[in-house]
Amino acid sequence: MAPKKVVEEAVGPWMLGRFSKALKVGLVGMPNVGKSTLYNTLSKSTHSKTANVPFCTIDPSETRAYVDDERFDWLVEKNKPKSEVKAFLTVVDIAGLISGASQGEGLGNAFLSHIQSVDGIIHVMRAFEDDDIIHAEDTVDPVRDINTICNELRIKDISFMKSRREMHKKGQTSAKAKSPTAFKQWEEELACIDKLLEWLGEGKDIKNGMDVWTTKDIEYLNEYALLTSKPTMFAINLNQKDYTRKKNKFLKPIFEWVQKYAPGSPIIPYCGAYEEDASD
Repeated sequence: MAPKKVVEEAVGPWMLGRFSKALKVGLVGMPNVGKSTLYNTLSKSTHSKTANVPFCTIDPSETRAYVDDERFDWLVEKNKPKSEVKAFLTVVDIAGLISGASQGEGLGNAFLSHIQSVDGIIHVMRAFEDDDIIHAEDTVDPVRDINTICNELRIKDISFMKSRREMHKKGQTSAKAKSPTAFKQWEEELACIDKLLEWLGEGKDIKNGMDVWTTKDIEYLNEYALLTSKPTMFAINLNQKDYTRKKNKFLKPIFEWVQKYAPGSPIIPYCGAYEEDASD
């Protein structure tokens, strides 16, 4: 009987990232866009300091945001367990990023290392103007801000992969000496590294190459945990007037940017000031 043909499973976005029961997301954005305010609302606490100064957050704060689920409540009511543990999402408030963070500007290196440890990213974008709340770039432009952040993440990934390539090259002799299979695996990983570097060098995020990566590439990507491979969503911080009337001059450019550079990512407009008042 002829051997069955092995069909490779179609690559999908769900394959990127680690498999875990304890998911962690990081709130990411420029200084003074409302990350700590959103964090405090999600955690129903004031664990994260808020203030009208750059880099108000230095060390990351971490909390659990519990997820309400009617199915969980129904099971508890029916079974009367001795203990109840609701589903939760760990939320991390990360220091604000500025241009040049990948070279250590501001709190860049710390910022980027904290992003490395999360499973997903919530980009907090400021879409309101207020002379009383300073902005790191002096003017409010959420599309400029998100371009700055994504460029810094990409630069950091390129730097990481170049270092990885140098380390990998040093293992060529030992891989050859070990066995033909080991050397083939060494060549496969080198080809994957070069493929990733070419993609990043073209200004593209890893998560947007799911029609390019093979399942073998995905295995390496999950080991590397690159910043641009993490799933993202966008929280758009509006003032209460714009949130109430559902209109804002920044929303259309943000929507167009997301469709072009992060297709499929959720966009959630909200009002941080209103949520904070309601929580208080």
